[in-house]
Amino acid sequence: MSYDLKGKRVWVAGHRGMVGGAVVRRLASEDCAVIRAGRDVIDLTRQTEVGDWMAEVKPDAIIMAAAKVGGILANDTHPVDFLVENLQIETNIFAAAHANEVERLLFLGSSCIYPKLAPQPIPEDSLLTGPLEPTNEWYAIAKIAGIKMAQAYRKQYHRDWISAMPTNLYGPGDNYDLQSSHVLPALLRKFHEAKQRGAGSVTLWGSGTPLREFLHADDLADALVFLLKEYSGHDHINVGSGVEVTIRALAETIAEVVGYRAELVFDPSKPDGAPRKLMDSSKLRALGWNNHRSLREGIAETYAAVDANGW
Repeated sequence: MSYDLKGKRVWVAGHRGMVGGAVVRRLASEDCAVIRAGRDVIDLTRQTEVGDWMAEVKPDAIIMAAAKVGGILANDTHPVDFLVENLQIETNIFAAAHANEVERLLFLGSSCIYPKLAPQPIPEDSLLTGPLEPTNEWYAIAKIAGIKMAQAYRKQYHRDWISAMPTNLYGPGDNYDLQSSHVLPALLRKFHEAKQRGAGSVTLWGSGTPLREFLHADDLADALVFLLKEYSGHDHINVGSGVEVTIRALAETIAEVVGYRAELVFDPSKPDGAPRKLMDSSKLRALGWNNHRSLREGIAETYAAVDANGW
């Protein structure tokens, strides 16, 4: 299939977030009208507000980047918030999109939907084949529900709606709060502050051995627009770089980018999370997308931006 964005009204739900902001930047090169609405305009957890607003603005397509997100600590500490708020956002947007005949909808999930001990690299059909990683299962369950909602609307009402599952993301607009951020932005801030203080060491959670894959948010945005235009199918599609790195090696790369060598101290009392998480993005590659920057290049660009614009 090929969906022409020319003249379309595309709502980027969650445009103020890292991914939503990247999607807005990417859509600037398309001949379409980008719709944005912050919390001052609409509360996505309130069904009536979402329904009334969508009936008024009438988007042709939606990219769902809106979600309550956070790292291991935030997920483990606030399970109700991560489960309920994400379910509310998803249910409200899907229902209003159906009521208003939205042509295309792309739901954005997360790689944490897969079992903790999924085969590596993780293929799409690993979904629901084993127990989830306990530290973020509440968020994962909400995201799985979003995938199933897209599939249910496709099956029952023939809606041409799809889902994409990104790997670990980073880039401009990320969360750098050490209490709620993910590993890459947290390490960027830790090394930056260690450099400022002249600290001799930087402490990392866990053992440093888990393997992770990272993708720059702007590269994800390019893949999402590609899928919105070119993919129509029941199954969700993985979006990753195909390159994995240990947390230790990630920290060493960040130290090099920041320009500060400090002793790495690992805290084994803190959880590692899944031992390995690499997405199998071969379906996306087969569709024709393979456009991402190197990890070091992406980290350098991100650090330069946040160092210039503030944390």
